[in-house]
Amino acid sequence: MAALAKATGDVVLKFEPFVLHVLCQELQDAQLLHSAAIDSGFRNSGITVGRGGKIMMAVRSTHCLEVPLSHKGKLMVSEEYIEFLIHVANRKMEENT
Repeated sequence: MAALAKATGDVVLKFEPFVLHVLCQELQDAQLLHSAAIDSGFRNSGITVGRGGKIMMAVRSTHCLEVPLSHKGKLMVSEEYIEFLIHVANRKMEENT
């Protein structure tokens, strides 16, 4: 709260979940890993094939959180709401593990 009181610009609380990048030798390997990731609840996972044929599988979850707290130095939410957001972000961090 002390840091927010000193802010002169926009402040955003942002939580980004873990991302695992796996370099795969074959497309079939990436597809198998992709299926396992989706079945395990990592719905934002995907496969990327680069120009040189490099096959990358990214395992990503949907546990994102991005909430504006202040705008041009003016606090837009209550301290109680910030405490709630911290609780939510901490729970998402636990889900990451």
